[in-house]
Amino acid sequence: MAKILVVDDEHSILETLQMFLEEKGLQVFTADTAEKGLLLFEAELPQIVILDIRLPDGNGLDVLKSMMEHQVPSKIIMITAFQDMETTIMAMKRGAFDYIHKPLDIDQVEQAVDRAVHILKIDRDTPDLKPVTAKPANSLRIIGKSEKMRDIFKTMGLVCTRRVNVLIQGETGTGKELTARVIHMNSAFKDDPFIVFDCSAVVDTLLESELFGHEKGAFTGADQTTTGKIELAGSGTLFLDEIAQLPLKIQGKLLGFLQRREYTRVGGTKVQKSHCRIVAACNCDLSERVSQGLFKEDLFYRLKVFTIRIPPLSDRISDIPLLVEHFLNKINLELGTRVTKIQDGVVEKLITHTWKGNVRELENTIVQALVGCRGNVLLRDDIDHILIQAPFLPAQGLEAFSLAHLERDHIQKTLSRLDWNKSQTAKLLGITLPTLRSKIKKYEIRQH
Repeated sequence: MAKILVVDDEHSILETLQMFLEEKGLQVFTADTAEKGLLLFEAELPQIVILDIRLPDGNGLDVLKSMMEHQVPSKIIMITAFQDMETTIMAMKRGAFDYIHKPLDIDQVEQAVDRAVHILKIDRDTPDLKPVTAKPANSLRIIGKSEKMRDIFKTMGLVCTRRVNVLIQGETGTGKELTARVIHMNSAFKDDPFIVFDCSAVVDTLLESELFGHEKGAFTGADQTTTGKIELAGSGTLFLDEIAQLPLKIQGKLLGFLQRREYTRVGGTKVQKSHCRIVAACNCDLSERVSQGLFKEDLFYRLKVFTIRIPPLSDRISDIPLLVEHFLNKINLELGTRVTKIQDGVVEKLITHTWKGNVRELENTIVQALVGCRGNVLLRDDIDHILIQAPFLPAQGLEAFSLAHLERDHIQKTLSRLDWNKSQTAKLLGITLPTLRSKIKKYEIRQH
């Protein structure tokens, strides 16, 4: 039997909540002061706490802080008659599980308590992830054990030992820049600069200057000599992202540099030399751009001494469980979150999702889920409310939907539109409140 502690100085609220919560099968403890509440908390170690903000002998926010410092995995629901932004933000920052305004809506209380009980049960039944040793902040890793990724790792191993140009092709979000960085960091010149230049992010008139630099007075506004990206790269690596967007004129000058390893700044006459490695990347098939006359063939062959084609996430779905675990540990370290468990079904949900943004979109989804997570378990609900999913359509078409499926969908949408006000939802649907409660339980509908 789960324990719940209610701390409030209004005895009518204590009595009402005690009766209601005991009917739900919970063991209820009550306190009308901060001091009594903390003593009961330490003695009984309740799984759930309902805590008022304003207490006669203290501030509920301070009580919340003290309870959170005990490292007891309790879900603390704050209640208050004062609806101000600052208090709400402070409560959530200090670890509150939920925040409910007075006068209390018993449906809201029940919903918060049920969700807390649900999460606590999942937490209890879900094993921890394997502990991961923290790696240095500058450590770079590409995650994957699929056959396609193993082949890429072999190619990267060969490339790392040779100062040759590399062309990396792959859809947006597959990890082209990360691949380039790993190649650089495993090369003999890893201590030299790694310079990134996005060919699509600079207007055409400034591209030449950005790449090769310019002399003072070379054009209007050139009030000082500027070093270009090639010169900045020194003997290291220049990563040219979105190389397909480079105008033909600049392609010609880049080709000349690759042939002679010499260049001049815009408006200058002095010949500069550079031995930097060029790693170029694009999210299209560059050979098609060549056939269309949009990319110089000679430059194409100069760049593709080694070609690495990174597969989309849809072609390496066996790597998704590894990626999820990697991102969880990475984000925990970076954001200070403490999500150490994954509910059954979460990984399966991520595997079946269509990732148009590939690995980058997957990581972003995990970040959003962890920021909104109210415990140390990544839940299906945490993922569901982030993913933009098309409605499920059986192979036979829309007519194959069951009535139960349609009813569940309609109830869930109505609840969402009415901010989960069950009384209004029942009235709008033309059913009684007990019937609505029964259907919510039957269909396992939860607030996102």
